Amino acid sequence: MDFLSLAGIAVALAMDAFAVALAAGLILPRLTFRHLFRFGFHFGLFQALMPILGWLAGISLRSHIEAYDHWLAFVLLSLVGGKMLKEALTRDEDTPREGDPTRGLSLIMLSIATSIDALAIGLSLSLLGITIWTPALVIGLTACALTVCGMLLGSRLSAAWGQRVEIVGGLLLIAIGAKILIEHTLLT
Repeated sequence: MDFLSLAGIAVALAMDAFAVALAAGLILPRLTFRHLFRFGFHFGLFQALMPILGWLAGISLRSHIEAYDHWLAFVLLSLVGGKMLKEALTRDEDTPREGDPTRGLSLIMLSIATSIDALAIGLSLSLLGITIWTPALVIGLTACALTVCGMLLGSRLSAAWGQRVEIVGGLLLIAIGAKILIEHTLLT
């Protein structure tokens, strides 16, 4: 596989991570290096590991995974987005936001939800007889870089828009989940 094709695949896979990171950057009251590191590291790690898992699974699991991967991504993103919406709509404007999407179960759910497509890429690469190590590294590094960029952009937009951008972030996560669901159910 040539590098240009690989870079295109890596950027395409990282777009969901970028959008989720943008939403996270919008809702964090103060973005720190720890936030950037946790999100970038986890999203990059999951984006790198999923194609490896898909590649190792090979053709035997492909039909089972394709049947529900889009539903899993939709549910995970909708749960996190719905939680963000609920908190934004029920919290007083002067009360600081609780929770941190760069920690705990939210971080794991978002990491999995944004990297499920990378699993399918790994399966596809195994069918083509392409070794996975270089693609996994490029995919992981690209996801990490775009995640950090998304968080930084989200933080800047949050400073300009004010505290209620959490609603936008929650709606964005639900929209990403819906997009994945629509792409896999209506367009296939």
